[in-house]
Amino acid sequence: MSRQQREQLDQILRHGEFDIGGDVDEQRVIFHEMISSVPLADDIVTTPGELGGVPVITVETPDNDPSVVVLYFHGGGYALGSARDSVGLAADVARRVGARAITVDYRLAPEHRYPAAITDAVAAYQALLDSGVPNSRVAFVGESAGGGLVVATLVALKEAGLPQPSSAAVFSPFVDLTLSGESMKTKAEVDPALTLDGLRRRVGDYLAGGDPAVGTASPIFADLTGLPPLLIQAGSHEILLDDATRLAARAAAYDVPVQLQVWPEVPHVFQGFAALLDEGATALDSAAAFTKAHWVTE
Repeated sequence: MSRQQREQLDQILRHGEFDIGGDVDEQRVIFHEMISSVPLADDIVTTPGELGGVPVITVETPDNDPSVVVLYFHGGGYALGSARDSVGLAADVARRVGARAITVDYRLAPEHRYPAAITDAVAAYQALLDSGVPNSRVAFVGESAGGGLVVATLVALKEAGLPQPSSAAVFSPFVDLTLSGESMKTKAEVDPALTLDGLRRRVGDYLAGGDPAVGTASPIFADLTGLPPLLIQAGSHEILLDDATRLAARAAAYDVPVQLQVWPEVPHVFQGFAALLDEGATALDSAAAFTKAHWVTE
């Protein structure tokens, strides 16, 4: 893996305009412009629609199997990002898995506070099952807050008595809204993208003073018994590193089959930079292999 690639990406992120804790309206525009500056491959087909009343975008690549679905949840601190912004990364996953991806445009804070995002995620998944796709042919994938939303949704599904998907893969998951991970401090200097103050502002938008330790807000504190196989990927240069490592330990304590993969010297959601960073492509290959290994053949 190339140190030059890692250093180049670090400088791009440090000198960009994106600020996770900035004005939400401004940062939504900047986030969209940053994502859309990378053109999509010509063979990606996107189809807007809805599931359970929730807007979604179906993402298809050549020769994908429509009988298997990656339900994808974008990041952005529960306040930024969109299904449209996530198409590129969702397509990278879908292409490697050989499935169609459906990326969920869940409601964002501060306009729609907790638990709106979880309500939308559950509704979309329930509608997918109602459409005839068996849970054994659905996998969840999410990045950053979307990774936290994946795990929170799995907890909510268990509490509602609904079937779990076949597996879940999360990239740099944001699962502790109490912001108590030690890496919030120890990794602050090497993280080029996130800050503790910025995350604190987004948590305030999402929870509006509610308890951040509730299991469906911070699933690291939830009872994870009965969750499906879980893959957790993170970079060592991110303040959310401890969210990933502690989630893995928590899942293992509840007998969840779990894999933790940490790549050295790469930033938050480095998978999104696979075109620039060898580690990103390798991580996506690993996530795809994990997902395919847990499909259940009908």
